[in-house]
This record gives sequence, structure tokens and C-alpha cells, in this order.
Amino acid sequence: MIQIDKRESTETIREAVEYLENRDYKNIKADIEGYETPKSYHKADSDVKVTPDIVAERAGIKHYFEISLKSDKPNLLKSKWRFLEVLSRMKKCKFKIFTRKGHYSFTNTMLDDLNMEKNMIKL
Repeated sequence: MIQIDKRESTETIREAVEYLENRDYKNIKADIEGYETPKSYHKADSDVKVTPDIVAERAGIKHYFEISLKSDKPNLLKSKWRFLEVLSRMKKCKFKIFTRKGHYSFTNTMLDDLNMEKNMIKL
């Protein structure tokens, strides 16, 4: 999710981290208080900063996770997802999206627009 929406969704990120901990993910970094913040990526010639919501490892493979909640800025969210998806393919990592009830349709529409796999994790 983008920085504007992050304030409203710390509870969802906490649920996602708990979900990952229960499934033996290690070295979990999350963009919430109490966890180490994942590495941020800066766009050249701009002050745009991209930070994954959650980064974790399992079986030696790094996973990037995003939380999908309805957003007022869907284009900014699409560019973030596209960047993280390309980054994960370049680094031979995995990219997955968490979503909640009430946000499935929004998430499916976003994934359709980006031609991305629809393997979302439902909380």
C-alpha cells in the first residue's frame, strides 16, 4: 500500500505478520512499529520512495508482500506493485499480495489491469 493509506492499515499488517509467523517465515521485516523496516527504493530524479509492506524469508527464498486495501490513488499503487513484481523476478524472489474481505474486487481489478497472477492471500 502507498504511504498515504498506511496509517489506516497497521492492524492489517499485524495480522499478515502473524499469518507469516504461523507459517514458518523467518527474518520478517514490516513497515510498522516493533519491526525492522524493509529496505526502501528511491526513484532517480524524484523524491518518490517505494517500501514493501512486509519482507520475509522461507526456505532460503525472499518474499515481498503487499497489503491491498481500497485506495484513493490506484495509479500510484499500481506502479508500486509493478515495481515490486519486476524486482522480485529480477532477484528470483516471490511477490504476493494480502487482502481482506471487502477489498477482493478492488484487488482483482488492480491485478487484471497489471496482468499479474491472482494468487492473493485472503485474511
